[in-house]
Amino acid sequence: MGKKIRVALAGIGNTASAIVQGVHYYSDGKQPLGVMSETIGGYKINDIEFVAAFDISSRKVGKDLSEAIFESPNLTPRFSNVPKTGVEVLAGPIYDGVASHMMESFSPVSKEGNEEEIAKKLEESGADMLLNLLPVGSEEATKSYARAAIKAGKAFINGIPVFIASDRVWQTKFENAGLAVMGDDVKGQVGATILHRTLVSLFNMRGVKVEETYQVNIGGNTDFLNMTVEERLKSKRISKTGAVTSVLPYGKELEQKGRIRIGPSDYVPFLGNNKICYIYLKGRSFADFPIELKVKLSVDDKSMFAAVMSDAIRFMKVAIDHKLKGAIIEPSSYFFKHPPVQAKSDEEALGWATKWLENLK
Repeated sequence: MGKKIRVALAGIGNTASAIVQGVHYYSDGKQPLGVMSETIGGYKINDIEFVAAFDISSRKVGKDLSEAIFESPNLTPRFSNVPKTGVEVLAGPIYDGVASHMMESFSPVSKEGNEEEIAKKLEESGADMLLNLLPVGSEEATKSYARAAIKAGKAFINGIPVFIASDRVWQTKFENAGLAVMGDDVKGQVGATILHRTLVSLFNMRGVKVEETYQVNIGGNTDFLNMTVEERLKSKRISKTGAVTSVLPYGKELEQKGRIRIGPSDYVPFLGNNKICYIYLKGRSFADFPIELKVKLSVDDKSMFAAVMSDAIRFMKVAIDHKLKGAIIEPSSYFFKHPPVQAKSDEEALGWATKWLENLK
């Protein structure tokens, strides 16, 4: 088994900044917080090495990854000293990766697709996997990177709500290429979705009938500015809603009746990476007595994702070491909102992932 996990990044935004900084934050042997285990499959967080990076911003392309992660419009605070990586950020395909109202923020270098060049660079980098961190709504751009990963013979982790790992057609493409794929749409460490799932599951477990529920999220980074356009949110709403309704035997009924609404609702610039989530549940308990629950969650959005991704990357390396191909079901169910198979609870998903890892020892 190789010592290093060689990772390529697509999209050098706030999430990438948190992930790269997180790896170096634990490079001095600090006990890691917020992860499943210090060691997964023999790998520690600081075994992750970044070997290729792609973006479309003129502020980032051509710069060392250690510099690009702090370029505007990124606003993840500097919490780790990242040395020069020797990895130059390369121009990637745009397609729908930039919404029209985001052109000024992202300052793209080109509108041309260069899928073959991406595949070539991935192959030359020696990456084990490509991690997709593009903006929400980047359907065609994500598919382009997925095709490039297949052409280059690389595994693929899809961190955003475009359906790749959970789509049977794409599963087959990766399986036929002998490659592993994991996703879709990363679930934060203690984020809005996992909290909402837990509360809904609690109501159900205690015999309370959920009648209606909503989750409203606001934040101040470019993710939230990007998601002010409703048409870019279709997959995001499906992903987040399905993650919550899947824990209820009558979840689909709530969706059909329009008694559930989940998703980003506003961009508040001064919040920065701080995401504020409001969750509301209304239900009926014994003898039809009403019960209402209102919760506010405030978290640093990107550190929540970086913690989970540092585990997902290590799980993917275990899958690669064992030459697994196609959708990696059990880890995906725990780490992602819209996995190939949705567990009934996060406890069940954790059990699946843990058992999967034990069986590969």
